[in-house]
Amino acid sequence: MDSRTVALIRTTFKSVAAEDDGPEKLARSFYAILFTDYPQVRDFFPAALDAQRDRLVKAIAYVVDRLEEPERLLPFLAQLGRDHRKYGVVAEHYAAVCQSLKSALAAYAGTELWTDEVDRAWDEGINIIANTMIGAAEQETTPPVWTGTVIEHREVLRNLAVVRLRLDQPMQYAAGQYMSVQIPSRPRMWRYLSPAIPANANGELEFHIRGVTGGWVSPAMVGHTRVGEQWLIGSPLGGLGVPRNTRRKLLMVGCGTGIAPLRAQLMAMTARRSNPKVDVFVGGHYPCDLYDLEVLSQLACANKWLTVHPVTESNENPWWHFDNGEEPPEFPGLEPRKVGQIGKIVAGHGSWDDRDVQIVGAPSMVQTTKFRLMAAGTPTENIRHDPLF
Repeated sequence: MDSRTVALIRTTFKSVAAEDDGPEKLARSFYAILFTDYPQVRDFFPAALDAQRDRLVKAIAYVVDRLEEPERLLPFLAQLGRDHRKYGVVAEHYAAVCQSLKSALAAYAGTELWTDEVDRAWDEGINIIANTMIGAAEQETTPPVWTGTVIEHREVLRNLAVVRLRLDQPMQYAAGQYMSVQIPSRPRMWRYLSPAIPANANGELEFHIRGVTGGWVSPAMVGHTRVGEQWLIGSPLGGLGVPRNTRRKLLMVGCGTGIAPLRAQLMAMTARRSNPKVDVFVGGHYPCDLYDLEVLSQLACANKWLTVHPVTESNENPWWHFDNGEEPPEFPGLEPRKVGQIGKIVAGHGSWDDRDVQIVGAPSMVQTTKFRLMAAGTPTENIRHDPLF
């Protein structure tokens, strides 16, 4: 795709997204056109489309921003194509989605902005996206979906649970990746979760799940999951991970359940003969949010290359956290806990310009930490995080 084509696609999308309610209007228009012109595809989507609409626009923005980086964009699209097999979609469904998206963009942009040249540019861009996804899906030999049986459900906090599952067949994934998950009580509502342990021959997965207030799926996962329940798991996604034999030092920053993919990578690294120095900053609003310190302590004590820095924004636990009056346990091998905003504390240690950096957590935390590190001197190309949608 030449620079002129990329510029036309980016300009028209930015003009739509720049409006205060532009992204929401675009998403609503897209789904209205799609379900009107192709009613047979409605069954692929959940009844409530709020989360779906938001995710759609963010995914388009992510792709548009990387049209000039095929080495990053094409593997991402290929992963999406393999993951979309779980819906049972085929090439004709991609055609319906592509045509509906282009119609929604053209209607919103208007005749002055949506010229014949812009139309051709979007045709080229959409064809690359669709063909990459379709090709990856057709070439994949792994199952379109795995079935996982819940073997353990443990509530760690009032709104946080650890769930372990055993898959019907082993799944090969890289420590640090994530996958889409569907539970029986919320059909067609897929949510992304990161395993907290590396792949193993027994096909076991462990997810750390925080219930989002007002959410449709995560509160049900935390509060109503039962042993024996069967979940559906899509293909692994994401590009986080530590290459073997790397000599680059690492900085990992995770908040809340964002520690899960980082912990999985640390566990995988313990099986290697040698590792570079790794600093991990794990954060939360309250001390009780650092729910996994015992495991991180064990990893730090057993591996001299690992340093763990606990960080909380508050020095006290919230009113709802059960406190029996005893002093919290002291875990060896950890740095003293610091109080403050995690991005500010991490950046306060220096530029980290000699490190490969991974950041995992809520989108706002990822962006804030990334900007603080960049301001402190960390090269942008050294910082990695998964798409924020």
